[in-house]
Amino acid sequence: MANGQTEKVVERRTGTRDMIDKLLTERKEVLALYWHVAGLEPLCPATPFGDHLKEFCEVLVDYIAFGHFEVYDRIGSGKERREAVVSLAENIYPNILETTDVAVSFNDKYDEADHELHLEDLSKDLSQMGEVLASRIELEDQLIEVMLQR
Repeated sequence: MANGQTEKVVERRTGTRDMIDKLLTERKEVLALYWHVAGLEPLCPATPFGDHLKEFCEVLVDYIAFGHFEVYDRIGSGKERREAVVSLAENIYPNILETTDVAVSFNDKYDEADHELHLEDLSKDLSQMGEVLASRIELEDQLIEVMLQR
């Protein structure tokens, strides 16, 4: 491999590593907020609980969007050339989309920006969100593993 080609491969791998690091950082933040919100007892939307739930929704949407627009868009647009990565991404993407739909629905329901907050289903919805996050993380970890292979 010529020196210029080697530099491009190293640059792409560095870009991949940076993208994965950002995804993992976003993931840690969403999980920390999830566990914080799931451990609180809501009294009413006006309590600090409402602020924690709002922050969780914001970070959740950022995390989901990063995965979609950075990771999967990169693969889908042809910027990822490794067949193993592309093949795995194609296989898991439908399941990733399902987790995205659940997360967006959760945000729509609990983001009080445009409607009154109703908390009667929150415990059940948080439980489902936890399962969805666990599923998404398993799928992402599969993809990360393949992306980090040389």
